[in-house]
Amino acid sequence: MSEHSLDTPVALFIFNRPHLTQKVFNAIRQAKPSRLLVIADGPRSDRVSEAELCIQSRAVIEQVDWQCQILTNFSETNMGCKRRISSGLNWVFDTVEEAIILEDDCLPHPTFFPFCEALLNYYRDDTRIMVISGGNFQFGHKRTNDSYYFSRYNHCWGWASWRRAWRYYDVDMSLWSTVKQGSWLHDLLGDDRTVQYWTEMLEAVSCNRIDTWDYQWTFACWIQHGLSILPNVNLVSNIGFGTNATHTTEINQFSNLVTAAMQFPLKHPAFVIQDVKADNLTHQRIDRENRLAKLNAAIKHTIKRLA
Repeated sequence: MSEHSLDTPVALFIFNRPHLTQKVFNAIRQAKPSRLLVIADGPRSDRVSEAELCIQSRAVIEQVDWQCQILTNFSETNMGCKRRISSGLNWVFDTVEEAIILEDDCLPHPTFFPFCEALLNYYRDDTRIMVISGGNFQFGHKRTNDSYYFSRYNHCWGWASWRRAWRYYDVDMSLWSTVKQGSWLHDLLGDDRTVQYWTEMLEAVSCNRIDTWDYQWTFACWIQHGLSILPNVNLVSNIGFGTNATHTTEINQFSNLVTAAMQFPLKHPAFVIQDVKADNLTHQRIDRENRLAKLNAAIKHTIKRLA
């Protein structure tokens, strides 16, 4: 048993995919965090084999073989994505001041952990920064020689934050109606098409048409005018796209992205300003995938109706 090398607590969310849980756990094992917080949802009553898969996923954690405090928050009933992850994150940030967050399908590069830890320390008291993410969706576009840039997007496939930021999170987005009626998104996002996209998405979440937790986190960051830190190389790959996924059921350009090593020591930007060009490119790609998904759904519906 070797001494741990990561002081920052790591939180791992698991459910019913033991093969993916094993891969992400193996990455965490390399980092050897001193504290590991594990959050698990329970099986759905109408899925016959799911209870066993949940048991197998939880059993992966028993492989911890380094000096580590293990804390668990397991639900025996199924809470769903929205309530399980949001309540799990509330528990995480009630328990620790800051944490690195991974889900069972977010496979990090080894340098993701020291990247997050270094910046959690560097920006701990800078309330302008809400999130440190491991995701980069620029597909090779790089505008500076810095290690990272500032964004309005808090990509949640591997991220880190502080209790001071998470306290603004509201899973029910009680302020959404006020923001929507006051056209505040126009002030924040500027572009009409971008505003339309996010208005539709936030409205769908607010009305519970989408069972998720992450749009609410984006909304919480936005209404505090908070920035996210995104690396200039991609540090996390989502390996969970497919039919067994909750939301990422269709393979697209964001699935299984190649990761690369972050170089140390980090080169910090000289100023804290949002990279609007990078964010516009990100939105264009997200919007494109959303439109393709809607088109595919319409085609499948038409085929099914004709059949």
